[in-house]
Amino acid sequence: MAKTLIIVESPAKAKTLTKYLGKNYKVAASMGHVKDLPKSQLGIDIKAGFEPRYITIRGKGPLLNNLKKEAAKADKVLLATDPDREGEAISWHLANALGLPENDPYRVEFYEVTKNAVLESIKKPRKINLDLVEAQQARRILDRLVGYKISPILWKKIKRGLSAGRVQSVAVRIICDREKEIREFVPVEYWTIDADLKDGKEKIRARLYSKGDEKLKIENKDEADKIVEDLKDKTFQVTEIKTSERKKMPYPPFTTSSMQQEAARKLGFTAKKTMMVAQQLYEGLDVKGEGTVGLITYMRTDSTRISEQAKKEAQNYIGETYGKEYVSNGAPTRKKNDKNIQDAHEGIRPTSVMRTPEKVKDSLTKDQYKLYKLIWDRFVSSQMSPAIYDTVSISIKAGEYLFKVSGSTMKFPGFMLLYTEGSDEETANEESKLPVLKEGQILKLVKLLPEQHFTQPPPRYTEAMLVKTLEEKGIGRPSTYAPTIDVIQKRGYVEKEKGRFKPTELGEIVVQVLQEFFEDIIDIDFTAEMEEKLDKIEAGQQNRQEVLESFYVPFEEKLKIAEQELEKITIEDEVTDEKCEFCGRNMVIKTGRYGKFLACPGFPECKNTKPIVTEIGVKCPLCGGDIVVKRSKRGRTFYGCSNYPDCKFVSWERPIDKPCPKCGSLMVKKRAKAGEYEACTNKECGYTSK
Repeated sequence: MAKTLIIVESPAKAKTLTKYLGKNYKVAASMGHVKDLPKSQLGIDIKAGFEPRYITIRGKGPLLNNLKKEAAKADKVLLATDPDREGEAISWHLANALGLPENDPYRVEFYEVTKNAVLESIKKPRKINLDLVEAQQARRILDRLVGYKISPILWKKIKRGLSAGRVQSVAVRIICDREKEIREFVPVEYWTIDADLKDGKEKIRARLYSKGDEKLKIENKDEADKIVEDLKDKTFQVTEIKTSERKKMPYPPFTTSSMQQEAARKLGFTAKKTMMVAQQLYEGLDVKGEGTVGLITYMRTDSTRISEQAKKEAQNYIGETYGKEYVSNGAPTRKKNDKNIQDAHEGIRPTSVMRTPEKVKDSLTKDQYKLYKLIWDRFVSSQMSPAIYDTVSISIKAGEYLFKVSGSTMKFPGFMLLYTEGSDEETANEESKLPVLKEGQILKLVKLLPEQHFTQPPPRYTEAMLVKTLEEKGIGRPSTYAPTIDVIQKRGYVEKEKGRFKPTELGEIVVQVLQEFFEDIIDIDFTAEMEEKLDKIEAGQQNRQEVLESFYVPFEEKLKIAEQELEKITIEDEVTDEKCEFCGRNMVIKTGRYGKFLACPGFPECKNTKPIVTEIGVKCPLCGGDIVVKRSKRGRTFYGCSNYPDCKFVSWERPIDKPCPKCGSLMVKKRAKAGEYEACTNKECGYTSK
């Protein structure tokens, strides 16, 4: 019997394929990349046209030898790694390592791990797409050149342990730029004036809009008071009523970016966690009554295109479940900016709409179910009809002044019966019903409500906002968002405060140095242009060597300048009042892998270090010591007793200096979607307070 060896990337996918294929197939996993650039050296021969020197990844030798043995026994080898640049590069490395003929068709790809998709793709193997491989190699070489050429300069001249990355540095810059905006922001005072009006029993609140033809801008209390005085004796009359019907279109199926954003907003998932769970759903899980099956299509995509078959299945389901009026009439969903879209893939969708979230719930973990339901709801709703609102806009005149009020009521829920998109910022509820009024009608003034406001600084980025910004600016690609965000946190360049990114002192120093000496590397437009060049290499429209050459020649000059100039720079450590208990010197603040700490400046003679202790003014409930702020190895803030290790008290939530009114136990601050609240730590008590 002929035997075919199929190599995939992960054991989970190998397990799924084994169940689909007969005994004439053997499925093995490469466990990701088998070859890469060496960690101990640059690994690129710049003079030989930027030729990479690949080595077998440490620990992968036995696995690669085993794959060679299996390939030797097989009559045919098929490479079924993921359908993207990285997957193509892994297949290319495997083909070289296994000695497969360069022009033979042995590459297969499928965008969903279902029996039909797998069996169909195996019938149609193709040659390795060398343009895809070239694009992946260009990205890898660019990242290595930036990381291995700049990082030693920072490490040697500024501070031990610093490093720079091509895409990561731009992400840190975006966060630093926002922090600068916040620091430099000057609040501006402004006022609004609302009028509570009455028509019999009906009440209406309208806002002052203009005086004559000029839109009003009220800058201070004096101006507001003058207008209020002027309005007191005016007659309020309805001058215009506009009614219309407004449609709200459904959202398209998820791309990698929109999935990460929604999972962050609605599920509280990091981009890294979203991709990990999506990978599990894609590669295949044991579903009761079905066996192992892939539940979603490939999760690295920036396309929202959907196959006709998937559309028909969804529309049939919608018609049978909700009614024919809920089925989309073929009108387009809201359009996505398609400047950087690679349309080879479909959008992210369930492999079968009939596999509803409730049907598979018992076969999934809690996180798998949450993400699957989000993907399923989004896709099915994308094939539903628009939501329809009746809107009304009312103009009310009071002398020269014009007040306006608008409202809307949902006439038909359409796709919103199933799905509403999350938001990064709190927004007012747009749906409000207004009383039925007539043009020319006189309304009674009940009360004028002047209110002072101040303009607010731009908010710090949430993970969803950062992903959206990276995508909009063309920084990186779907597969890079999660690792980029993960790396900048691990390196200590940014940290999260109340779920939003804030640059650390270390991050700001790195960005400052890079802006001074390597402006292109940290320039948003330059980085986006480089992504476009990588896309052109993938499309066979540009040469890898030419792209690398055009980047490296000016980059090399900047390296030389930076080496010379940075010799003159020294960054002084911040000196504290705390004395070293061993040698009496004033200790200094240093930044390490896990944040700031105190160190003796007498190093290496004196190696004394200790954590920076921040007390929160609350006593430990176990021993009476001070509760202090601490940071975990992963950078997460928690609270512990200053008498550690003798006292083991810890809390992820911030304790407050107020005993529980019900049982006297320690209270902590907790956060929920509705806002912060206080809760008792005694589980048997369960007391909470807004």
